[in-house]
Amino acid sequence: MAEHHQEQQSPIDAHGIIGDMRSAALVNDKGSVDFFCWPEFDSPSIFCSLLDTPDAGIFQLAPDLPDARREQIYLPDTNVLQTRWLSEFAVVEITDMLPVGDSEDDLPLLMRRVRVVSGEATFHMRCAVRHDYARADTRGQADQKDVLFSATGQPTLRLASDQPMQVDANAAVAHFTLTQNQTAAFMLGATDDPRFVEGAGDFCMERTLKFWRDWIGQSTYRGRWREMVNRSALALKLLTSRKHGAILAAATFGLPETPGGERNWDYRYTWIRDASFTVYAFMRLGFVSEANAYMRWLRGRVSDCNCQPMKLNILYAIDGRQELPETELAHLSGHGGAKPVRIGNGAYDQIQLDIFGELMDAVYLVNKYGDAISHEGWKHVREVVDQVCETWQTKDVGIWEMRGEQHHFLHSRLMCWVALDRAIRLASKRSLPAPFAQWDQTRQAIYADIWDNFWDEERGHFVQYKGGTALDGSMLLMPLVRFVSAKDPRWLSTLEAIEKSLVRDGMVYRYRNEDAGIDGLAGTEGAFAACSFWYVECLARAGQVEKAHLEFEQLLRYANPLGLYAEEFDSHGRHLGNTPQALTHLALISAASFLDRRLSGEKSEWQP
Repeated sequence: MAEHHQEQQSPIDAHGIIGDMRSAALVNDKGSVDFFCWPEFDSPSIFCSLLDTPDAGIFQLAPDLPDARREQIYLPDTNVLQTRWLSEFAVVEITDMLPVGDSEDDLPLLMRRVRVVSGEATFHMRCAVRHDYARADTRGQADQKDVLFSATGQPTLRLASDQPMQVDANAAVAHFTLTQNQTAAFMLGATDDPRFVEGAGDFCMERTLKFWRDWIGQSTYRGRWREMVNRSALALKLLTSRKHGAILAAATFGLPETPGGERNWDYRYTWIRDASFTVYAFMRLGFVSEANAYMRWLRGRVSDCNCQPMKLNILYAIDGRQELPETELAHLSGHGGAKPVRIGNGAYDQIQLDIFGELMDAVYLVNKYGDAISHEGWKHVREVVDQVCETWQTKDVGIWEMRGEQHHFLHSRLMCWVALDRAIRLASKRSLPAPFAQWDQTRQAIYADIWDNFWDEERGHFVQYKGGTALDGSMLLMPLVRFVSAKDPRWLSTLEAIEKSLVRDGMVYRYRNEDAGIDGLAGTEGAFAACSFWYVECLARAGQVEKAHLEFEQLLRYANPLGLYAEEFDSHGRHLGNTPQALTHLALISAASFLDRRLSGEKSEWQP
């Protein structure tokens, strides 16, 4: 049992995710829940061994089959996870889920079900809840057959099981043996959760399986990579707040972008910049209601600005909270020793001009395929666009939330152009009142500024910021947002330069930090997964379809065994950063959709 307690940290990509659209948990391929925030996505963790040792909270459940092969799968077309052990003596499966409740206000309930498929196996269970990121003094105590976990100022949790449990060092423990077709069940949730009653587990399972299968059954994607695209859609839905409609950047915090490094951020929030990609992905797959819900959330954030659009944050909590102060959890050793572990995100008060373009692209797309904009909504849009006209020449920190100096970044300029372009298009198509002459004049001025000041004639490519010489992965969005033709000679020479400087075996780096240290942080980071999928789409749009196809297939092999992606890849294609990353899966859906159409010889919609 001592060895069981001393479980080593699992790699980032050795995890599946389960959730109920209110919170999410990560289950490693050893059968342990080693990350879980309760009751909300951004609540303090109750299990956090992913960022420390089991002492930071863990729910271990596994058979005593040391030589077994372990596999993880999702039950088809669902977010219900199964971990399997295959040995000479037994085949065992543990099914994990957070059941989807009747109401958006239902508190998360972790359900774990054990079944011996064949043979006989002895199991060890240890559930060590550690409240408040393992900062609180959590007490475990028996309550008849159950175990309660309580701490001052923290929600009390109940663990129920059909197996006898004891309390050891404030953790619930159990040892039991099952033979073929025998089962065991464990449930962890609020003390008075009505689903603790006998027989509720089967109902929850059936209902949850039906929910996910019914939802993904609405997908209109019928292309070559249906399994990967549907898994990406299911991951996005899992990261979407059922109550608010907002989508998280990722389910986790503190996972390093550099092994042992300091680039460890909290991604349990919603970034405005992901809006257009989110809307595009959901719309592309036929999930119009999700896109509309996301836009309702976005409209709420715009109206919060009280006629001061520059107060539009780059990120928010899923409930719309604006202030997300960044603090360090010094007591946690970090994943692989990467410190500091941060919660909150100091980028919330940064100025990033690109968000206005991403916001307007989302508004435009929803108006094209979803709900038409309201009178009040158009008033807010006009305020935002007028502000862009006034501020587009301002320095900022750019798309990547640089913590170094401010610059005139190309991507910020580009998205200011997008903001004006989409607003003009929308006003024209919907016959909405707008200062067309002023907006068009500004749009043209930005267009001229990009071509005059961000093109380096000597090097033959666009540059990251005015006066600089470096390349940036965000340039890959230039043809995707229809600023430049995908086959324009200047764009093609930029794409070639990106290939030489930022691409390694199809994996694309955001920028090179080695020399200039532009992001204000020590060290470097891994290749950025979303940029890698944007690169595939750029190749396909440029007519290099065979190359795009090969690069895409390679990237698909870098997914974890469950089809999930984190934010970045290391030099071996292993995962770095928070996981699963919404932006990665959004970019995968976009690339898969476009590439499939090109490979099928379909005539695409008009594009520059």
